[in-house]
Amino acid sequence: MDKAADAADFRSRIGRDVLTVAVFKADWCPDCRFLDLFMADIEEAFRDRIEFLEVDRDELLDLFIELDIYGIPSFVAFRGGREIVRFVSKLRKSRPEIERFLDRAIQVDAALSGWNG
Repeated sequence: MDKAADAADFRSRIGRDVLTVAVFKADWCPDCRFLDLFMADIEEAFRDRIEFLEVDRDELLDLFIELDIYGIPSFVAFRGGREIVRFVSKLRKSRPEIERFLDRAIQVDAALSGWNG
């Protein structure tokens, strides 16, 4: 998973006209490291529909505060710089929960794209 280098890189990546899911996490977080067991498989399964971007809490804390992300790991879907749906909490997320969120993000994105154009 690509990692946001800084806040400007994050904004540039989420600002594109493609469904992008930012994964907010930290290396020291056990629930975030749990994601490492299956995130590569999830990325592969959704690679034609979603771009993923890792955002590190310790490197971009101001961005976390700005976006009201106080629990990790958390997932936020964006298109064109606009947040479209989020899965934010401090609780551990299972693979099925993440996959359901990603399916929902795709559905919301499709509905908004149809509504906008």
